[in-house]
Amino acid sequence: MQSRRAGKIKPFIAMELLARAGELEASGRDIVHMELGEPDQSAPGHVVKAAFQAIKEGYTTYTPTEGIHELRRAVSGHYAREYDVELDPDRVFITMGVSPALFLVFSFLLNPGDEVVIHEPYYPPYPKCISYLGGRVRSVKLDRTDGFAIDLERMLASVTGRTKAILINSPSNPTGMIADREVLTGLADSGITIISDEIYHRITYGVKAASILEFTDNCWVLNGFSKVYGMTGWRLGWVICPRDALDQLKAVHQNFFLSANAFVQKAGEAALTGPQDFVSDRLEIYNQRRIYLIESLAKLGWRLGSEPQGAFYLLADISSTGLDGLTVSRRLLEEAGVAVTPGLDFGELAGDFIRFSYATDLERIKVGVARIRRWLERF
Repeated sequence: MQSRRAGKIKPFIAMELLARAGELEASGRDIVHMELGEPDQSAPGHVVKAAFQAIKEGYTTYTPTEGIHELRRAVSGHYAREYDVELDPDRVFITMGVSPALFLVFSFLLNPGDEVVIHEPYYPPYPKCISYLGGRVRSVKLDRTDGFAIDLERMLASVTGRTKAILINSPSNPTGMIADREVLTGLADSGITIISDEIYHRITYGVKAASILEFTDNCWVLNGFSKVYGMTGWRLGWVICPRDALDQLKAVHQNFFLSANAFVQKAGEAALTGPQDFVSDRLEIYNQRRIYLIESLAKLGWRLGSEPQGAFYLLADISSTGLDGLTVSRRLLEEAGVAVTPGLDFGELAGDFIRFSYATDLERIKVGVARIRRWLERF
């Protein structure tokens, strides 16, 4: 029999829709996939080559639990180049993706009843991970008329004596919102520990996302290789932690995860230290898709919560249909062959929205938009 804790975890609706889409495809249906943040181009050639070379050389054993020094130094160099931040490699902790990193940080920080302030809409696993580990979620509902921008005053007003940290995600999933420097300065000056999920950094349009590390050392930073380098299945990320947390973090990681894959760490080193043309090329492609979707959804009469500044998502208000986002998502999949994510996955505030991912080929996106147009005409 399952534990009460496990029984409280609600499904990740996007993954359930993905499974249903797979069933439809197995029956012969053609499905346009815009439900997941899965880059449609795999890792650059020099990264793949580095992984194969590491395997060939027998680099397949356990590594130090905190990660190989070469990769940690490469991460440190990345922050020096991108943000002009001097970062000691000893503060870098390598993980098997950002999801384990999130679990690791909350495991370290939270006692039962401790609170974490998050902004809504949010990435679905945030509140689930906090609650699973005994914490409490204080969700700050952002203003849709303000493009779901982080409201510094409201975030700080939600802090109580039980608050252990404020969690921010910039660029945001699902809105593509980027926190401005004034907000980050205010959060840093508050003296509260900040957890910053920066997985979509470098995927931005006309504005650069600032790292919380530029403003304070009283922070935890989560990042990885999956989105920028098309390495979702490689499962490689990192945590930047306060210096005095490293020893106990090692103990937690040793017991639950041992270490990240050795040869994948070598590939990550190659990604950060090798040619970066891949990143700028992909950004141009994403931006073309972003512009097309913004214009196409406007023609359909679906308003955006905000025009995304980063990541590869659009959050569209579909309340004009008279249906909620979950119903529209399911009907689009079954009746039009288009897979999108219901806004409900990201909190009740986004219940009348659906999220489109434009991390898929532009021609397929055009097919999806045409199908949605025909569906609306029938509807």
